[in-house]
Amino acid sequence: MSQPQSCRPATLAGEIRVATNRIVRRLRTTRGQADLPEHQFVVLTALKKYGPMTPGALAELEGVRPPSMTRTINTLVETGFATKVGNDLDKRQVTVELTEAGHNEIKETRRRRDAWLTRQLGTLTPQERALLLEASDILKRIAGQ
Repeated sequence: MSQPQSCRPATLAGEIRVATNRIVRRLRTTRGQADLPEHQFVVLTALKKYGPMTPGALAELEGVRPPSMTRTINTLVETGFATKVGNDLDKRQVTVELTEAGHNEIKETRRRRDAWLTRQLGTLTPQERALLLEASDILKRIAGQ
């Protein structure tokens, strides 16, 4: 017996890709008080996760060219979300660190994103939420986590 068209891997892949992309796009439009562009927010979260980093390491991590990362870092420093700390041994080198304001912006953005998603999940039936809980485990497995 063959699978229904909607359960075939290629068809399901397209459906999951569209749905997850829509959710991600919607979450990315939900921002904290500073309304940071996503590329700046991503740098803040990298600093939170990995700690102080050089601009070069941040550029490599995010897959952007160093001049682009330098502009992003300078904006985050100007707005008070990050700071540059000089290296005592090599005056040419700096590391970028998250400030308290940066920590707060991450916290607020995540709070707002979680609140939006919580509202959406609240419109579902208990059975639909249970199904999504099972699906989330499967999606994590697909993602390799």
